[in-house]
Amino acid sequence: MTEMVYGAAPVVRGDPMIPRWWRTVDRWSLISIIILMGIGLLLGLAASPPLAERNGLEPFWYVKKQLIFGAMGLAAMLAASVLPVTSIRRFGVMGFAICLAALLLLPVFGTNFGKGAIRWYSLGFGSVQPSEFMKPCFAILSAWLMAAAHQIDGPPGRFMSFCVAVLIVGILAMQPDFGQASLIVFAWGVMYFVAGAPWWILFGVAGLVIAGGVAAYELSSHFAGRIDGFLATTVDPTSQIGYASNAIREGGVFGVGLGGGEVKSTLPDAHTDFIIAVAAEEYGLILVLIIIALYATVVMRSLGRLLAERDPFVRIAGTGLACGLGMQAAINMGVAVRLLPTKGMTLPFVSYGGSSVIAAGLTVGALLALTRKRPQGRMADVLARADRG
Repeated sequence: MTEMVYGAAPVVRGDPMIPRWWRTVDRWSLISIIILMGIGLLLGLAASPPLAERNGLEPFWYVKKQLIFGAMGLAAMLAASVLPVTSIRRFGVMGFAICLAALLLLPVFGTNFGKGAIRWYSLGFGSVQPSEFMKPCFAILSAWLMAAAHQIDGPPGRFMSFCVAVLIVGILAMQPDFGQASLIVFAWGVMYFVAGAPWWILFGVAGLVIAGGVAAYELSSHFAGRIDGFLATTVDPTSQIGYASNAIREGGVFGVGLGGGEVKSTLPDAHTDFIIAVAAEEYGLILVLIIIALYATVVMRSLGRLLAERDPFVRIAGTGLACGLGMQAAINMGVAVRLLPTKGMTLPFVSYGGSSVIAAGLTVGALLALTRKRPQGRMADVLARADRG
């Protein structure tokens, strides 16, 4: 009866790993991500040649690199999706320690690539952005701490996770990288809510976020400039937002056709932060709605599976990973249509970038591993543990 209600797939001892993985993994989410990767390559074919020409490279140089990044991201996703829950937790905690050290060393060894914020390590053949990998690792570490608070005589895990969130947000704000910092705050807030936080604490954290935003506006010219540009009554037509907004209007419902768009030739970040503007101009609202539906499929199916999950760590970590992925996509598209201030945030699996695609692959891989169907145990045992608590 338990298996009928909670959808647990029977596991046969000695069952081969790949068939067992295929039966238990969320195939709709997996297919949605692969389609998003394909759309990213399709848009790269349109957006990358003008950039390659400006940089003196062969027309499809960036497309070839994105194909390599996509293969690495897909491999990372598949590898993570077969791991057991204990390994996801272990690798997440270790990854958090590595990412924290990398973030702390950025002011010494990092570079800004002329973009005003020190966010990357230059490796010569490429670059790495530690904050991209910090997001999934932070979600897993925070879930581990919050889940530990549910145990009898457990540590104050929720408070410890709050301290970790404050530390990471402070480090990111100093780069400055307010976009990634906002994602960390959002993911922590959602996980804290799922872990059973009182409403008054969540309202208190919201007040701290507002106060922090006001302080950032007063102290950071970088942050203030973006807020002022967002609140301005008119948009400079030669700015990135101006070009993106015009491209979206020109695209209409069906777009101007493959290769007919102009935004890719005027926007320096058309292949990364504003890739959705290329999609809207050349393929119209239809493709944009398809992209939104694919992200919604991954998020909603993951949350639906987590509703039946009894393990607090799995439930909390999965919620943080799913909502963080969905919010990043929403922020990227919201910036393009001027619903949000510019953030410098990629569209997962669609935008060009090695760190973005590989980190997104690890995020979804961990999410697929956590949402795989598994035996949940008897409900009587769960209720007995709750009574003892």
